[in-house]
Amino acid sequence: MRAGVALVLLGGLLAGCTTTPPRHPDNICDIFQEKRGWYHAAMRQEAKWHIPVSVPMSIMNQESSFRANARTRRTYILWIIPWGHISTAYGYAQAKNEIWHDYQRQTGAGGSRTDYADALNFMNWYITNTRKVDGIPVTDATRQYLAYHEGWTGYRRRTYASKGWLVTVARKVGHRTQEYQQQYDACRDRLKGGWWENFWDWLF
Repeated sequence: MRAGVALVLLGGLLAGCTTTPPRHPDNICDIFQEKRGWYHAAMRQEAKWHIPVSVPMSIMNQESSFRANARTRRTYILWIIPWGHISTAYGYAQAKNEIWHDYQRQTGAGGSRTDYADALNFMNWYITNTRKVDGIPVTDATRQYLAYHEGWTGYRRRTYASKGWLVTVARKVGHRTQEYQQQYDACRDRLKGGWWENFWDWLF
């Protein structure tokens, strides 16, 4: 009897630990109010990289809809047999295997693409390198997204120019970034939380 109860409780705890997408993904204030761990991680990242949090958050929204285990759609043999995915893009940032491994080698970071803080750190690293390699300001979310999607070399070759749909999506990301920033500016002080919450975050 006790063993059965223990299993039920354990199952409930594990279910509670499952990270679900935010309920209101189009409002950064609601996202950070709902997911306090994300907020504190984002503030540490903003201080570390000096990149407005609205930029990577808008790109993350577009890439994965804030789903930890997001993947590209499956491919099939003879339309029946599952055969991998279109690409190795995975997790919150939809980082592909090769660039994720490059990031780990260059930064010495471990982490997981299914961890929000790790994925955000990767995105800020990528955005920083885009500024260095392609000269795109970290605040220019539209062009940053084009380089994020096409890669640094692809952006320089203007591979996006023949992809009208991608240019439209990039503009959408730029517009969302502006909305996120306006929202965040309005709720910045409210999000800071009390001293106990901030002490607890600092402690752990």
